[in-house]
Amino acid sequence: MKTSEFYYSLPPELIAQQPSYDRAQARMMVIRRATGTFDHRRVADLPAFLRPGDLLVVNDTRVIPARLYGQKAGTGGHVEILLIEEIAPGIWDALLRARHSKPGARFDLAGGQVQAEILAVKDEGRVTLRLQHERPLFDILETDGVPPLPPYIKRASANALQRAADRDRYQTIYARNPGAVAAPTAGLHFTGALLETLEQQGVRRAALTLHVGPGTFKPVTVAEVEQHRMDAERYTVPDLTAQLIRTTREAKGRIVAVGSTVVRTLETVAAERGTVTAAQGRSDLFIYPPYMFRVVDALLTNFHLPASSLLMMVSALAGRELIMRAYSEAIRERYRFYSYGDCMLIL
Repeated sequence: MKTSEFYYSLPPELIAQQPSYDRAQARMMVIRRATGTFDHRRVADLPAFLRPGDLLVVNDTRVIPARLYGQKAGTGGHVEILLIEEIAPGIWDALLRARHSKPGARFDLAGGQVQAEILAVKDEGRVTLRLQHERPLFDILETDGVPPLPPYIKRASANALQRAADRDRYQTIYARNPGAVAAPTAGLHFTGALLETLEQQGVRRAALTLHVGPGTFKPVTVAEVEQHRMDAERYTVPDLTAQLIRTTREAKGRIVAVGSTVVRTLETVAAERGTVTAAQGRSDLFIYPPYMFRVVDALLTNFHLPASSLLMMVSALAGRELIMRAYSEAIRERYRFYSYGDCMLIL
């Protein structure tokens, strides 16, 4: 399958730079696979499309403000670092934006609170760093780190009020487990009131954790879809979640995934174990058409970048032709795209 089959042209002004004023007032395109029809609604209308006995599965990862700024030791050159994962005590996998950096180079970050040394340089800007700091690192990140917004959301680096707003809105209200450097954006649309309404309606909720990495923005650059490789991301499926999925299945309820990260986690575990059980591991599962879904029945998801692995996953669930037609409809109807944008519910 050609990657070019998943390309579409998006007017730049439809890339959302700010979230909806009210999380649940974001627009929601409802796609019915059986009929190939669309409805234009709001996220607040979600209860009208779910039934008692359905199970809403969310990703409770918490985005860490993992972007740090600083200077090269000795020269004072500007440095920008995005921390990805601690791979050993004090040793981090990271993305580095700086000129002519080699192993042994040192940086002062967060106003001198963190000293970093490059241990290894990898491909695509990735490095291995040794970090030293007196205060706990996560305390420093909470006060001096910057939310790791995707590159298509433009921000003035010195705007403190905007940073504070992004800290709140680039986070789901049920985020619990720190470790992501990108938000599971479908979950950004939920409010406490909406979740309470769904619970009163008999829609249960379960959580898993997949720590979203920078690979979520990695473009598919190969000509043939099958040649693309996903970056592995850490996941945890608790026993309670696995039990709820099994009982929902037995009662003929639907598994409704909130976001592509939930889809990838559940389908990874089912593919490896034959069913969804409590599990921990890393997922590099790449879902693209044709794909036989083992777990997920319905999906709430944002509008994704052209020719991206996320768009390919959605196309595997609903069919490429229907999804591309839905995207054309969304552009005509002036939906807002990407992380801070609107969403679709695929039934």
